[in-house]
Amino acid sequence: QVQLVESGGGLVQAGGSLRLSCAASGSIFSINAMGWYRQAPGKQRELVVTIIMSGGNTNYADSVKGRFTISRDNAKNTVYLQMNSLKPEDTAVYYCNAARVWTTPTTWWNDFWGQGTQVTVSS
Repeated sequence: QVQLVESGGGLVQAGGSLRLSCAASGSIFSINAMGWYRQAPGKQRELVVTIIMSGGNTNYADSVKGRFTISRDNAKNTVYLQMNSLKPEDTAVYYCNAARVWTTPTTWWNDFWGQGTQVTVSS
């Protein structure tokens, strides 16, 4: 019905940068919000950042403020995460999320997830 495909993960040294992409496809009329979450080994999944697709309002985790930037392309149902000044503690699997996906003007579904992309930051 709705698929999220992430790309852009990899291995980088501390202080480096990576850019993640997440494209939503399928039966989509509109999407209220998209975002990125991450899960490090042995830890719970945590919010990184969310963005309201219509207005662009964002919500960043304190740990990434000033280093990570989310952007969107509404026409492509795609969000990007520019990650700068990466730290070893940013190492995790990063998951893309789409919240409140409208498949018709009157029908919506909550919480679609991507398959995850590994980000590893070496010290």
